[in-house]
Amino acid sequence: MATFHAGQKTHPSVLPQQLALEFESADNPGIRDETGLGRRKASGVEHVRGEITGSAPTAGGVTPDHQVREPGREADPAVFVLDKHGTPLQPTSPARARKLLVSGRAVVARHTPFVIRLKDRTADASEVDGVELGIDPGSKHTGLAVFTARDGERRGRFAVQLDHRGAAIRKKLEQRSAYRRGRRTRNLRYRAPRFLNRTRPKGWLPPSLQHRVDTTMSWTGRLARWAPVRTVHVERVAFDTHAISAGKPLEGAEYQHGTLHGTEVREYLLAKFGRACSYCGATGVPLNIDHIRPRSRGGSDRVSNLTLACIPCNQAKGHRPVEEFAPKQAADILKRAKAPLRDAAAVNATRWALWRALDARLPTRTASGGRTKWNRVRCALPKTHTLDALAVGDLDTVTAWPRTVLVVKATGRGTYARTRADKHGFPRLRLPRTKQFFGYATGDLVRAVVPSGKNAGTHTGRIAVRSSGSFAVRTAGGLYTARYKYFRLLQRADGYAYTTQPEGGPSDAP
Repeated sequence: MATFHAGQKTHPSVLPQQLALEFESADNPGIRDETGLGRRKASGVEHVRGEITGSAPTAGGVTPDHQVREPGREADPAVFVLDKHGTPLQPTSPARARKLLVSGRAVVARHTPFVIRLKDRTADASEVDGVELGIDPGSKHTGLAVFTARDGERRGRFAVQLDHRGAAIRKKLEQRSAYRRGRRTRNLRYRAPRFLNRTRPKGWLPPSLQHRVDTTMSWTGRLARWAPVRTVHVERVAFDTHAISAGKPLEGAEYQHGTLHGTEVREYLLAKFGRACSYCGATGVPLNIDHIRPRSRGGSDRVSNLTLACIPCNQAKGHRPVEEFAPKQAADILKRAKAPLRDAAAVNATRWALWRALDARLPTRTASGGRTKWNRVRCALPKTHTLDALAVGDLDTVTAWPRTVLVVKATGRGTYARTRADKHGFPRLRLPRTKQFFGYATGDLVRAVVPSGKNAGTHTGRIAVRSSGSFAVRTAGGLYTARYKYFRLLQRADGYAYTTQPEGGPSDAP
């Protein structure tokens, strides 16, 4: 039987957007940045390799060197730098960016993510080594990591967690389908169909899946405009759900491999059952593959007859069927075992489309999810989407990663509907035709400095405008209302909402 080491899941809170230029001491002269004209030694991050007793499990048939690297250190996220013509230069530290701004050599080009533009430097007069971009595609979240690589060592410079709105798009499409179905069945006047040849082009994806590809490509293009991205590393395969259901069953010694062996069946079961015991719900403990209906009673080795069980539950169950061992959980286990893995299917459907789109724009290298997991465990990295993106592909070790992550949530750019309906479908209010009032539009990133009243204080967030001039600003701390004269525009709405959260906590979604 195989043993899994299931990671614990927590739900880290989202912190408010903090200033990109925190106070800290200036860079050492030896640290190389975009202002250096000569080649200097890279930042002195001492990396000591240590050996832990025992060997690291293998992943995907790759034989490791049986060493678990010393964990890297956390660092402040880098600041993106542009030259006087808008060409991306090498990212720099917040302290160095502050010195450039205070001295008047640079101006702020963008608030979030923080980007500065030099006024006295061009790309031709600077040495730009370039950075690389790692992408960890997911169903609900996609991790993007900007890092520098040298001799197999990676240093994370900036991390983005992109939250998709595929579920919201799917819900809207289902509502539209229900409206159309109701219109056809009601006793209304007949409307001839507009066309009957609704053919789908090659490579067509549903809108909820195409959205994941489009938003990831959009942020890849943005990061490439702010940083000199030379190569993109992306996961192209994780596990093939069709091969799992139609392929050969696990036999013999395959049950003896550990969590990092990387076989598709194990990754599939871990994802389907939430890395927890199906009988007692234990997490963070070694998990075994268990047959729902034992083979001694006619059970097969197909994936639909497999589940996860902790060692005590697996030993206590023995050769009994699930209905006899856990009658209360039997119905739920049988239902989950046969249900398709929706998130995994969504990711598998979009990985190849994303790879093709990336390969047409930038040099792209592909890797598997098994290798990413092996790299992450070998480098002692926590389980997050952004650190998975940092561990994609071939690497030796990770020396540093950003201590904070920019969380980007796709919110859309508004709606064409000018009314809001009640629960019966009748309009209950009408929206104005104008989007901007007093120079602001809904979704703009602003800072409100309210001198007095119950909302007194400084509030930074996205606003909802009203024609009366009383705007509402939503921050991580709540919703506040103030007059428009107290607001100052930081960044125009671009279809995304921005917050930050600390790095290192496991994510709560695939």
